[in-house]
Amino acid sequence: MEKTVLSISGKPGLFVLVSQGRSTLIVETLDEQKKRFSVGLRDKITSLNDVAMYTDDDNVSLLSVLRNIRDTHEAKPVDIEPKKASKGQLEEFMAQALPNYDRDRVYPNDIRKLITWYNILVNNGITDFEEPEEGDEPAQEAQS
Repeated sequence: MEKTVLSISGKPGLFVLVSQGRSTLIVETLDEQKKRFSVGLRDKITSLNDVAMYTDDDNVSLLSVLRNIRDTHEAKPVDIEPKKASKGQLEEFMAQALPNYDRDRVYPNDIRKLITWYNILVNNGITDFEEPEEGDEPAQEAQS
């Protein structure tokens, strides 16, 4: 993923890292409003590059799961409404995205969040879910 996409605990949606200071990050919402704000050290911030999903064997990176969804849905948004989907629909979706996911540790809310995040990314033109290579620094956009 070219941009550093973040999840911030307690805040809905996804965010793009714009800049960073000593004890804060400047992030921008990944939606049509593009609001910028700062987050501090107290906020739990997670890069999507660091997220993994439980499987029966070994954990699989979220980017790998997103690639599977992208390939299955031809880089188009998923047509499941996460909030209204039944547990069976969510499990069927997840079985297509990651057939050997751990059914005891991946909960319906995790699948809802996965669908929501995927749709946010695709709707904002982010479909390159390649793993960053070791030693690569995340690309940051130049500010004017």
